[in-house]
Parts: sequence; structure tokens; C-alpha cells
Amino acid sequence: YSKALDRLIKEDAERAAKDVKLLLLGAGESGKSTIVKQMRIIHQHGYTKEEFEQYRPVVYSNTIQSLGAIIRAMNMLNIQFASVEREADAQRVLEVIQRMKDTEPFNSELLSSMERLWADAGVQQCFLRSNEYQLNDSAQYFLDQLYRIGSPDFLPNEQDILRTRVKTTTIV
Repeated sequence: YSKALDRLIKEDAERAAKDVKLLLLGAGESGKSTIVKQMRIIHQHGYTKEEFEQYRPVVYSNTIQSLGAIIRAMNMLNIQFASVEREADAQRVLEVIQRMKDTEPFNSELLSSMERLWADAGVQQCFLRSNEYQLNDSAQYFLDQLYRIGSPDFLPNEQDILRTRVKTTTIV
């Protein structure tokens, strides 16, 4: 019995010795979680269809939250919309965020508002000054792809997953 137990302990120790443990330290939003996602894609065959689907609400949220941050910064930086009609579009976006519906698919009215806002010269001017306020570094990536993200059959791809931002508060 003792020899069998010794053999199991030795086998377990050999298996554990092959495990690689990595401690990633860094400031907030410095890319620690992105490294973990990249390692998974490269070394663990990526994500399943179900996992891609689970990232859909995160992409929706990151996209509309980024646009909301720009809209709020416009007020702070005293930047006007190029077209006054964008005020109603901005209100629609901010209402969705306020009602905490930011993880839901964009309906056609909201998507149109978001596309018009992103094309607005005032919004673009504010975006160019994003060093003066906090904005996800993936904002342009997602906002440039509103049409794809807003399509009814949208499924995130690996690049979308790598660019999503979720506040990490756990050990991965």
C-alpha cells in the first residue's frame, strides 16, 4: 500500500512540475488579461462558439460605453456637435447606458444614432483629444465596426475578444 501511495505521489509531483505558473503584475489596463487571452488563443486552441457568444454583451457594452464617454467628454471639453440633430442621438445613447441596457443588442434606431454620432465632426474632434479624458483604447476599433457589431447575427471574433475590456478582479 505504501509503495502504491509513493508512486502516486511521485507521478503527481512529475505532473505538477510540468505545469507552468505565471504571475502577471501591472497597473490597471496595462494588458494583463489580454496576455492571458492571447496565451489561450495561441496555446489552448482558442475559444468555443459558446464562449464567443458569451463575449457578445461585453462587445456591446464596450462599444456604447466608449461612445458615451466621448459624449460626456464633449461637454467637459466644451466641444459642440457639428449638427444639432446629434443631441437627440446623444440622449438616446446616454439613456441606454443609464438604464443599464448597454449589454443588449443595438436596435436599428440606436444603431443609426450611434453611426451618426461616430460620423459627427464634433465627436471626432473630441475623440482626437481622448488623452484628456478616460477612454478605452479599443474605442475606435469597436466604433469603426458599428455596422458589423450591430448586425442581428453578430458573433464576436478573436480580435473582438482580445480588445474587450472587463474589469478583472479575480485570479485567472
